[in-house]
Amino acid sequence: MAIQTRKIEYHDGETLLEGHLAWDDAQSGPQPGVLVAHAWGGRDAFACEQAEALAKAGYVGFALDMFGKGVLGHSVAENSALITPFVQDRSTMQQRMQRALAVLREQPEVNADQIGAMGFCFGGMCVLDLARTGADIKGVVSFHGLLGAPDNLPTGQITASVLVLHGYKDTMATPEHLAAIQQELAASGGDWQTHCYGQAFHAFTNPEANDHELGTIYNAAAACRSMRLMHDFFGECFV
Repeated sequence: MAIQTRKIEYHDGETLLEGHLAWDDAQSGPQPGVLVAHAWGGRDAFACEQAEALAKAGYVGFALDMFGKGVLGHSVAENSALITPFVQDRSTMQQRMQRALAVLREQPEVNADQIGAMGFCFGGMCVLDLARTGADIKGVVSFHGLLGAPDNLPTGQITASVLVLHGYKDTMATPEHLAAIQQELAASGGDWQTHCYGQAFHAFTNPEANDHELGTIYNAAAACRSMRLMHDFFGECFV
């Protein structure tokens, strides 16, 4: 096994973006590709590490970029400012996710018919919205994602399998939000799962999360359990 990486510059309109692709060059032929949508601070080391972990599991991981090449937030205020335009205009979010999907499909290492997506926090919302557009992908996984549905899309367009991994103590996505997305997914008639970790808060997969006032707290047990479920899920999706 030899994990390889490369940066890929691409555009959404006039915005220059930069993604991080990771693959195992010991694999023969194109492999399933998985988009990795970052949290509200931008395409950081954590997102790139997730792409590389996917490569070690036999996929092609692509840590996409929502904000622009080199654009990272370094505080709650900066991070909030970065996601606000996308949360307020979900069509912008959906378009940027569609662009990243197209870029991943173009890569020679990738089986264009076997694509999934996973995202963390803000990125969880991003991959759920990609599914809500009716994108032709196999499955999406939301880790402690923001769950509220957009108001610019009709319901019932989801064709991808969906896995929602949620912390019950998450103050940014409440039990009411979880119940609402369960109703939304049930109405879609597709394959979906939600898993709720009783003692987990927002950002439970991020070892750097330790802000009790904000409610972002790492939980090692939930992180381990959720990653195991993600691998099982994609194993089912890519058959």
